[in-house]
Amino acid sequence: MSYTRELKKQTSIFFYALSAYVIIQFIWWGYHLIELTQALDVDDKIVEKRITMVVGEGFVFIVLLLIGLWKIRSSVRKEFELSQQQNNFLLSVTHELKTPIAANKLYLQTIQKRKPDDVQREELLAKALKENERLEKLIDNILHAARVENRAMQPITEEIEVSHFLQSLIQQSRKRYPDAEIHLLEMEKITWFFDVFMIETVLSNLIDNAVKYSSESPKITVSAQLENNELMVSVIDQGVGVSELEQKRIFSKFYRVGNEEIRTQKGSGLGLFISREFIKLHRGSIGYKPNKDKGSIFYFKLPT
Repeated sequence: MSYTRELKKQTSIFFYALSAYVIIQFIWWGYHLIELTQALDVDDKIVEKRITMVVGEGFVFIVLLLIGLWKIRSSVRKEFELSQQQNNFLLSVTHELKTPIAANKLYLQTIQKRKPDDVQREELLAKALKENERLEKLIDNILHAARVENRAMQPITEEIEVSHFLQSLIQQSRKRYPDAEIHLLEMEKITWFFDVFMIETVLSNLIDNAVKYSSESPKITVSAQLENNELMVSVIDQGVGVSELEQKRIFSKFYRVGNEEIRTQKGSGLGLFISREFIKLHRGSIGYKPNKDKGSIFYFKLPT
């Protein structure tokens, strides 16, 4: 990371120095051209016309030059940001892959060497399965991101009773996070057309995110309602929330808040990106807003 920062610094210094040199040289050439024109033994009106033409064309040129330099600078900055995000992604994925593999190895070695009784063996196997599910989800997220970018996924919609679907998903989430309080607000009976796999993935990602950035005993509420002929589903938590500066980038690929080298939260930076892309495939929208009391509200809307 220090190498990337140093390279970015050197590139910025070179870019600004070169830009300043080009602009100064252009102004200098323009000055001499006007001076030369004034020195010619010609009619004053012709001289004035030439000076006006030089100044006008010079002004247009310098404006186009500045726009071009700004565009180049923006492109370079985006490339560095993407490089930094990819580096963060590799660091996080490396950690996320090593952790469940190392844990499963330890559980299996314990079973093999210590010969635990049936109860202990079942506990170790349950932990190993949980780590395996975590590993499987990470790999699925990487595959989903690649398939979405290659436009290899399209929603297969079917009519679903929303309340039953959400209740079933919440039951699964409670098993994954036994310390979390996850409940569904009362809602009317609604049927809607959507891709079960995609919307289940979106909601799982939003709930995982809410648990990850909440306290030791997360309190999460899921709600669904009709709003302007759209199905609006919200995941509400009482966690740390998202700063205003970061809100515009949280759905970007690889984006995660903070330094990967000292991060404590798990994740790959793909969950919210995949969620956004799956909702876009449904011609819907996804967004964030702060919870009035504390925490975050992530929501998405599905059109009819």
